Amino acid sequence: PFTLLSEMITTILSNNSHHFPHTFFLAGIPGLTAAHIWISLPFCFMFFLAVTGNGVLLFLIQTERSLHQPMFFFLAMLSFVDLVLSLSTLPKMLAIFWFGATAISSHSCLLQMFFIHAFSAMESGVLVAMAVDRFVAICNPLHYASILTPVVVAKIGGLVVLRGVGLTISFPSLARRLPYCGSHMIAYTYCEHMAVVKLACGATTVDNLYAFAVAIFLAVGDVAFIAYSYGQIVRTVIHFPSPEARAKAGSTCTAHVCVILFFYGPGFLSVVMQRFGPPTASAAKVILANLYLLFPPALDPIVYGVKTKQIQEQLLKMMRPK
Repeated sequence: PFTLLSEMITTILSNNSHHFPHTFFLAGIPGLTAAHIWISLPFCFMFFLAVTGNGVLLFLIQTERSLHQPMFFFLAMLSFVDLVLSLSTLPKMLAIFWFGATAISSHSCLLQMFFIHAFSAMESGVLVAMAVDRFVAICNPLHYASILTPVVVAKIGGLVVLRGVGLTISFPSLARRLPYCGSHMIAYTYCEHMAVVKLACGATTVDNLYAFAVAIFLAVGDVAFIAYSYGQIVRTVIHFPSPEARAKAGSTCTAHVCVILFFYGPGFLSVVMQRFGPPTASAAKVILANLYLLFPPALDPIVYGVKTKQIQEQLLKMMRPK
């Protein structure tokens, strides 16, 4: 898949090459260039948490048969998406902070753009799938195993991937078709679609409308579906006969709710600041855009490690001396 995507980007770059620069430059964090080394420390720590935490979760879910359940299959999807997002963005960020390596080739920029947007869309889709899992588990527990069979889980996973790729695969080609006759300095630490499009000196109406439509579809559609699922869960839980049953049902959803807030909270603020904030990039806007990509991969494994009893047990088992 990675080779195919690379070939796709190469084909895009080969068309109308006189319009598109060979190199872009990533500005880092405006106004805080002198503090890049210090800023890199928490970024490096979050990168370590993301790679280590998601790697451990994937290893546990793959090797431990007791975790071969729909809930943990969806968690494995989430961990894989978080891992790809981290590896697509953090190494280049740290290179900017540590070595001032701001240059990025057009090929790498468009490829990074695709991975960031596609896997962000996939993460939103996985969160919807996890909401469905919790809805079935709490509202229809007797039929849980017959509804969420391995085949159904695989189909949901495939749909999440196809939707994420289908919605965002046009971003590189849309950005590529525009003429860039001015500055090639991207005011961020990664190649975000609209940040690149803002450098164009041609009409960008199509790019703006399509990007806005995708953002609205994912944010409003997915959040509305998740909200509806949890509304049904709350209606079911409040009719449970005992406080213990209500507490147990609520605890199974706590981790997922935290992950939803980590993902949609910074994402919503970032979109609002980009669409309606000042036209120039400020340090706050860039830092918030970075946190949107860094927070979920770093914190999701910790939340599930703390809130999920089965994960805790397997972690203790793995660390126990033999």
